[in-house]
Amino acid sequence: REPCLADDKAMEAFEAAFPFEPTTDQQRCFDDVKADMVRQRRPMDRLICGDVGFGKTEVALRALYRAASQGRQVALLAPTVVLAAQHYRTLLKRMPDLRVEFLRGGTTQTKDGQRLRSEITNGTIDVVVGTHALLGKTVKFSDRFGLLVVDEEQRFGVAQKERMKAVATGIDVLTLTATPIPRTLQMSLSGIRDLSTLRTPPLGRLNVT
Repeated sequence: REPCLADDKAMEAFEAAFPFEPTTDQQRCFDDVKADMVRQRRPMDRLICGDVGFGKTEVALRALYRAASQGRQVALLAPTVVLAAQHYRTLLKRMPDLRVEFLRGGTTQTKDGQRLRSEITNGTIDVVVGTHALLGKTVKFSDRFGLLVVDEEQRFGVAQKERMKAVATGIDVLTLTATPIPRTLQMSLSGIRDLSTLRTPPLGRLNVT
């Protein structure tokens, strides 16, 4: 695939809107993902591993905005409706210049569900958030589909992960996990996937004991 262009002023403004000082680990993850997207022709396949609250979401948001602001359709896949809805609210707030939609499960036969699926296919939607509904056979991404972000991959089943592979063929994939399953971690350690880790909590975060 063609690499993304170098970051422009819109991307710099998006990064500057982050209200916290990035940790050293966070900055390294930002740099790793940027290098994957901008400097390589090989599609990104990177695992971001870090505890809850260590900053994985901001890494994903920057990747999503980088791709979407350059005309690529992007998707964020979450294991639960609650988490997907949380991401949707965050995306609406951080990306007012893009068309962001939430595809809910159980909407295959509804007018709204059919409209959203049609707009995903024709590329009207820039950013789509959803649960396993995004992996359904009634969902066909547009020709400009370029990035899939998978949150909490360890909570998806084998069949869903196989469907992810089919959906993500030839595009960038960024996976977030707090507790990587052994197979996922083994793939990273063996070089099949690239691995970035967040080991340090943001300033002010208390350890849970």
